[in-house]
Amino acid sequence: MTGRSIDDILADARARLSRVTPSEVPADAVLVDIRPAAQRAAEGEIPGALIVERNVLEWRFDPRSDARLPIADRFDLPVVVFCSEGYTSSLAAAALQDLGLHLATDLTGGFKAWKRAGLPVSN
Repeated sequence: MTGRSIDDILADARARLSRVTPSEVPADAVLVDIRPAAQRAAEGEIPGALIVERNVLEWRFDPRSDARLPIADRFDLPVVVFCSEGYTSSLAAAALQDLGLHLATDLTGGFKAWKRAGLPVSN
């Protein structure tokens, strides 16, 4: 067989991250929801989270990109990415680190862990 398994790729991504639980999210962090619209509609949302679907994440957060968001103007932006359960977000946060956003990480357990922790959600 050639290539690497997704489990290996995920483990490598997570080895580079300082993942946070819902209660550990820094107050100054930018929470970024990368779930597709259908998942957000079905599960709910975290109030105040920035919605940036996964397929455009790197372009929106690279400070060098013409397509970046106004907030993404520096490499030390504390970004916490989340998805539904915390798998895709690990890969996404590692991709942001590859761009130079060294504080990027993800939310352990994703949106579902946030909701289980009793933190604010909206529908």
